[in-house]
Amino acid sequence: MRKTLAVAAVALATVSFAGAAQARDQIRVVGSSTVYPFTTAVAEQFGKAGKFKTPVVESTGTGGGFKLFCAGVGPDHPDLTNASRAIKKSEMESCAKNGVTDVVEMKVGYDGIVLAASKKAKHIDVTRKQLFLALAKEVPVNGKLVENPYTTWNQIDPSLPASKIEVLGPPPTSGTRDAFLELVMEIGAEAFPEIKELKKTDEKAFKKVFSSIREDGAYVEAGENDNLIVQKLDANANAFGIFGYSFLDQNSDKLQGSMVDGVAPTFEAIAAGKYPVSRPLFVYAKKAHVGQIPGIKEYLAEYTSEKAWGKSGYLADKGLIPMPDAERKEWAAKINGLEALKM
Repeated sequence: MRKTLAVAAVALATVSFAGAAQARDQIRVVGSSTVYPFTTAVAEQFGKAGKFKTPVVESTGTGGGFKLFCAGVGPDHPDLTNASRAIKKSEMESCAKNGVTDVVEMKVGYDGIVLAASKKAKHIDVTRKQLFLALAKEVPVNGKLVENPYTTWNQIDPSLPASKIEVLGPPPTSGTRDAFLELVMEIGAEAFPEIKELKKTDEKAFKKVFSSIREDGAYVEAGENDNLIVQKLDANANAFGIFGYSFLDQNSDKLQGSMVDGVAPTFEAIAAGKYPVSRPLFVYAKKAHVGQIPGIKEYLAEYTSEKAWGKSGYLADKGLIPMPDAERKEWAAKINGLEALKM
């Protein structure tokens, strides 16, 4: 009976949506602050064509975007969400529970996560092991995990600056934070034999070690506003910031990227897969909204056009690292065919 009522509720929502199709005549996008500049650029080009209104794009963070996106179907809910990581199984389950059943996944390209600083600061080369020691809540000292004792970079390694450890970075709702934990903190933690051993014996305890960021002021959560981090770094030469490569690229007059494991965060290094802290970026769309909210299919076609996400497209000018030719062609076919994601 409960299952029948749930199906009826979803069907009713769909009928109501169809009846209120003109309640909104503008595409609404939420999600990742990293993907925000790319989706905004596509929205502006799309609006300039004059056939449809320029989509409204909000920066809510990846996690916050999925919450809004998965809350339901209809004009009161967003049509697309940006994400700096792939959707989780739990998020797909939340979507399905609320009637969001056909989700179209669009991989848009690649990005690097950078440790940036003011151009006035001394250029540094850090390892992921050193970054773990700088930012983890607990670190190994004499074989035991203790509360992080390091207050300056040179206490970790004499080659690093004698300045106070001060890193501005994303909050837990951010896909950039998720990717940073996986690509930097987890790898850095595994550099210690005692923590690597813990991974074999207690996966849950291992995850807690690498994902727990210190809360003593050395790491400052800067919300979902990457532009705010840029401003703070420009004002404070001793601070570092964690965000997507595109923000470094757009502020190269003020900021520099630190080398990680001996590799600089450049467009070429990320595209070649040499820069160790890089990840794919995504946009997700509701198939149920196609034909109900005007322009969704056409907007996806603009996003997947060579003039947008191609090697010489306007998104590359914004700092997006394009996918290889064959990969772009494959994704464009799936997206324009509105192929629903299967977990």
